Amino acid sequence: MAGTLAAACGSGGGTSGSGTSDSLSVGLIAEPASLDFTTTDGAAVPQATLGSIYEGLVRVDQQGKIQPLLAERYERSDDGRTYTFRLRKGVKFTNGAEFTADDAVFSIDRVKKEWKLKTARQMDVVDKAEKTDDHTVKITLNRASNGWLYAMTTRIGAMFSRTGTGDLANHPVGTGPFKLAERRRGDRIVLDRNASYWGTKPELSKVTLKYFKDAGAMNNALLTEGIDVIGTVQAPESLSRFSDKNRFQIIEGSSTGEVVLSMNNSREPFKDKRVRQAVRHAIDHKALVDTTRAGHGKLIGTMATPTDPWYEDLTGRYPYDPAKARQLLKDAGAEGRTLKFRVPNMPYAMSAAQVVKSQLEQVGLKAEIEPLEFPARWLSEVYNKADYDLSVIAHTEPRDLWTFADPGYYFRYDNPEYAKLLKEADAGKPEDEAARYRDAARLLSDDAAADWLYLMPNLMVAGKNITGLPVNQVGEGFDLTNVRRAKK
Repeated sequence: MAGTLAAACGSGGGTSGSGTSDSLSVGLIAEPASLDFTTTDGAAVPQATLGSIYEGLVRVDQQGKIQPLLAERYERSDDGRTYTFRLRKGVKFTNGAEFTADDAVFSIDRVKKEWKLKTARQMDVVDKAEKTDDHTVKITLNRASNGWLYAMTTRIGAMFSRTGTGDLANHPVGTGPFKLAERRRGDRIVLDRNASYWGTKPELSKVTLKYFKDAGAMNNALLTEGIDVIGTVQAPESLSRFSDKNRFQIIEGSSTGEVVLSMNNSREPFKDKRVRQAVRHAIDHKALVDTTRAGHGKLIGTMATPTDPWYEDLTGRYPYDPAKARQLLKDAGAEGRTLKFRVPNMPYAMSAAQVVKSQLEQVGLKAEIEPLEFPARWLSEVYNKADYDLSVIAHTEPRDLWTFADPGYYFRYDNPEYAKLLKEADAGKPEDEAARYRDAARLLSDDAAADWLYLMPNLMVAGKNITGLPVNQVGEGFDLTNVRRAKK
């Protein structure tokens, strides 16, 4: 599902951290159901593997800029249709095979031919990938695309070994600074430093990703030194437990995780724009963030984030106005409607759903909340079948305006004018890209295709002696490359 959705809810295990000077234990709630992000949706898979095990030809830095990675450099033709990548020499996969242009061609072709996820459609613009020599790849697009190179910084740009795709679900093979050492389902994923890594070796020799059933258990693990880092704070109201600055540090930055109140545009009552508008006016977003996130969450108003070049604050498009919401519902004949509110059983989603339910009831809509196990049931019922009226989920993939241009996506939003704006932004002159995407983001907001509750902050808690954690979440992976443990 384009990798945009909040990761699978995991089970908790023991809480013993390693405690050695070159190891780290990170607590997380969401355990990946599989390590194969070519066939398995959810943000947890790339979170654990992208940038640590897998790398791409290019990457995105903390400022949102595209930088070379496995490619030493690249050139774009004047017509925007051809990219030439000059690959680094001496790069090896963890199975010992050398990374060459053949692997790059193989990886790109594989997205087009074998990937099962909708995110793979971002590679449709590629006409062909060709090996020029062992360390040069030429990519020809069927049209100019401003967005394709950025998409290559996400999971679809990951480079795979031609001899290493036999069991991606359990044995990922990449070129990254770490390699898989152990996977204990319902408990942990252990990464070891890749001794043959081509780049600067990470300071950490071992990283353990620990998965917990609930936020309380994860908090207790940090308090008792069972883990070193809470990778994603689930309950910001608990931050006061970590106020001792002699022991802990709180890290808060930006992310790409839009928490979306999805409305099924393909069925009543949300076929009627007035009902969608009513929902947007009915939500007091600031109160929701204050109540469910202790104020930690940025209001955005559309499917764009501050790290996007086209971002602008659109929260004023639909101010909190219950009276206007009631009038819109009356005009649409939707007063008293009962909505099927199917929500993944993730803490942030469930708490937001309770507030939304209460606020909708105040304007005359009834919402029946049904928690669904994530990922299996939510993906099956909401994402695949679109059997829902309302839902709440965090979309974490960067620059994901395109999800609303696909009528088959679970939003079921079908607006040719919107799709046309996206095509113009992608295929037009690079200097016009931001303006066109800004127009599209405004249209999406004005049309009330969904409601954007808030932007999830990149919120972590760590031991005082842990340095190098990424302040901003700009990509899909948990960046471990600069993390180290200072000596106490």
